[in-house]
Amino acid sequence: MKVVIVGCGRVGGALAASLDASGHHVVIIDLLVRAFERLPATFGGEAVRGDGTDEDALRRAGVAGADVFLALTEGDNRNVLAAQLAREAFGIGTVYAKVNDPMRAQAYAELGLGTVCRTTMMADGILGAMGLPAGVEPSVRRGATHDHPPIGATSPVRAGED
Repeated sequence: MKVVIVGCGRVGGALAASLDASGHHVVIIDLLVRAFERLPATFGGEAVRGDGTDEDALRRAGVAGADVFLALTEGDNRNVLAAQLAREAFGIGTVYAKVNDPMRAQAYAELGLGTVCRTTMMADGILGAMGLPAGVEPSVRRGATHDHPPIGATSPVRAGED
């Protein structure tokens, strides 16, 4: 499976290392070269310096054809923009953006972007440690499916259609 990760922070770096060790093809993108120091010396994937919110940078990083796209930077807006580009411009079906705000997580999921809300995830973890049930809001939401071609893709016109 080809997985593209934007953001080589603690979460992105750990996921990249784990997925790579499991035999997956991993491309990790970050603006800062020093962020790649989080990756183990055994990392066999691709570490690409670039902006995950720039369509040309994503194209140069080889995002096209990815099975999974994860936007895991510290910025909710950057993550959502990167995830939207992956879904809309590159047609990647499985896309997740890390967000902090549970209400935004729900709204983005309804728009087709999978979300991981670390606020509800941490709250659930603390509740669980206290022996209490998790909250009512899910921490991970699958994006609603919307059947549409990537932006810029042409669709065939049938006879009689304008």
